[in-house]
Formats: sequence, C-alpha cells, structure tokens
Amino acid sequence: MTNSRSRIDGPRHHELPHYRALLAASDWASLSTVCGTGESLPTALARMLDPDPVVRATATEDVLREVTHQNTIYEATVPVALYVAALLHHPAITVDDVGNDADAPPRRPTLVRLLEWLGTTAYDADDECVAIGERHFGEQFLDEDRYMRALRDLRPAIFSAVHPLLGHDNADVRHAALIAAIPLAEHPVLTPHRTELADHARRLLATSTNRHNRDRVLDAMKAWGHGTSELENADDIAAREHYARLKAERDSLWAPADGSSAGPPGGPNETA
Repeated sequence: MTNSRSRIDGPRHHELPHYRALLAASDWASLSTVCGTGESLPTALARMLDPDPVVRATATEDVLREVTHQNTIYEATVPVALYVAALLHHPAITVDDVGNDADAPPRRPTLVRLLEWLGTTAYDADDECVAIGERHFGEQFLDEDRYMRALRDLRPAIFSAVHPLLGHDNADVRHAALIAAIPLAEHPVLTPHRTELADHARRLLATSTNRHNRDRVLDAMKAWGHGTSELENADDIAAREHYARLKAERDSLWAPADGSSAGPPGGPNETA
C-alpha cells in the first residue's frame, strides 16, 4: 500500500477504501507473505464472502495464515488488514454463522475472528513494539520497517470500521471490537476516543471472565491513567502477581554478572 505495487497509493488515513477496490488495487503476487508471495490471496480473499459459512471460515483462515507469523508485519499484511476492516459490515460477514442444525457444533462467527485478528495485528505494531524495536535496533527502526509504519499510519481508517461494533448486540463481537480498538487508539488523532473506550472497558470487566480480554483492558486502563483496583477481581490480582514473578525471573536471567545492561538474545548486545 506504500509503493507502486498498489494502485491505491496511500489511501487517506481516515478513509477506508471499498473492499472491491482493495482487492483490485494490489499486485498481490508481488507482495511478501509468510512463505513467499501472495499470488493465492485474491482467490481466498474473494471466498471470504462466500454464502457458505464453512467456505467463508476456511478462506478466512487461509488468508490470515498467509500474513500471520511470529508477530511480524509482512508486505501483504497491510492491504489484507484494510480488506478485513472493509468487510466488517458486509452482510456475508455480519450474518450469524451459527448453524440451524442442532446436531452440528456451533461455529465461531467470522466477524469475531476478523476482529480478533485485527486486534492482534494492531498490537504487533503498537507503541510498545516500536519502543522495543528502537531499543534493540536504534531510533531508525520504524523508518526501516516500512510495513509496520504503513499499518500504523492506517490505524484511523481501520478504527473507523471497528468503532461501530463497540455497541454490537453480541457480547463476543463488541468485546473483540474493544480489544482491537485499544491499540488502534494509540494513533494521535484517535486518543480522544479513549474516554469512550474506557467506559466500554468497565462494562467488559463487569461481565467478562475471558483472561486475555481482561488483561488487555486492564493494561489499557492503567496506561490511560485510570485506577483499576476497584475493577480487578481475585483472578486479576493472581494473574498480575503471576506475570510479575515471570518478569522478575526473566529479567534475572538476562542480567549480566557485571551489572551492565543487556538485552535478550537477538538484540544489539548479542555477539556472534
């Protein structure tokens, strides 16, 4: 989305292109993916709108597998993220995926899966990831990682599709939307939304037992300067103490005997 391989050259950061335009705009076969290039992506992307929920779910996993591995933002990740965001309100995605056959196991709604992936991908390009990259590879880290930078620039456009789903009737959908919105709201033009997101966070904490979601929401509340002591339950406190112990153990492993600063393997302090 940031070079000549796409005919949509840097869409306005607040505007989300139509999914058909996104599908036609990129030279998918030339975009880097987990295992090569994205020549198979156009077919799979189109099949994400198949009326059959099984086909739709399979295509979704095929697409996301191509651009998801070890917290890396690939060249194809950027247009795929925009395409996924552009589908969030498509009737084929918003339809309830749960089958009517009582003997068939319920299927996870594609909408939830897409929101969760957008959230995970946004966290892979959040401010903490940038800080870690700059700490290990220098202040030029984000300038050199142009795919991460492109995804970060497009956070307002992606947020515009996620935001309406914060009030969805289905709790799984609105919780997934909130978890996706939190890292997106790190973009400077989106910070005014944090007050609204904090309200949604309090509602999630009052009703949800999902450990991952509670951890994400509590971390965001603390980062935004909100007190969380009254929002935490016993499980939250136990989890926080467990994470603190793990961090202390990890830090002790990386600490050199001479007291100098060192990073984990792969960082700039590692020697061959």
